[in-house]
Amino acid sequence: MDVLRRQERNGIKKERNEAMSFKIAIDGPAGAGKSTIARRAAAELGFLYVDTGAMYRAIALGLLRMGTNVSSEAALADALSRIEVGLGYEDGIQKVFLNGEDVSSLIRTEEVSNMASSAAAKPQVRAKLTQLQRGIAEENNVLMDGRDIGTVILPDAQLKIYLTASVETRAQRRYKELCGKGETAIFDEIAADIRERDYRDMHRETAPLRQAEDAVLVDSSELTVEEVTARIISLVRAKRQKNA
Repeated sequence: MDVLRRQERNGIKKERNEAMSFKIAIDGPAGAGKSTIARRAAAELGFLYVDTGAMYRAIALGLLRMGTNVSSEAALADALSRIEVGLGYEDGIQKVFLNGEDVSSLIRTEEVSNMASSAAAKPQVRAKLTQLQRGIAEENNVLMDGRDIGTVILPDAQLKIYLTASVETRAQRRYKELCGKGETAIFDEIAADIRERDYRDMHRETAPLRQAEDAVLVDSSELTVEEVTARIISLVRAKRQKNA
């Protein structure tokens, strides 16, 4: 799917630098608020927001639908050959597509989240999305968030941020989110799941989660979404002014 063409067709204003795109990489563990904050910051800056986590979730949904054994390289390769993931934009809102189907509302379940974490550790999955993500970043001023954006996907990003929060804070946010949807939630189970995902993400063989050496650490545990967003925008503007 041609992201840029769809973006222009939907009238989204881009801020571009024809000589060199400006890349912002935000990494961090699950539940740190990356997506929410990245969307807000990108909108204020006029940058293209790329939710790489959503792209992995879309692949995870496809694998779940096919009942794929991700431990089998052959089975995984076969499934991936039948999966196409794309991004689209409607009224300024990012949409995620799986084989042409808008699955934006279907990829936020715990089942999909856990499959995405497992699938993201597989080299075949990462290779499939890395090329697409880098291509988007070369053509646009982007704010991209994920687990390895600053370390692997966009190592040349002009600004790298490692956004984190305590396990307790992240579990409480997820607990409130689930309760707000009317779903049954147990705080201790959510916290345990977050610890397990952190360990899995940080210890996977391929592109483990870690803070890039030149990344700015931002801990959102005691900050509001507005405060973190303002902090990131301030960092971006300072960096761009320095590079001007």
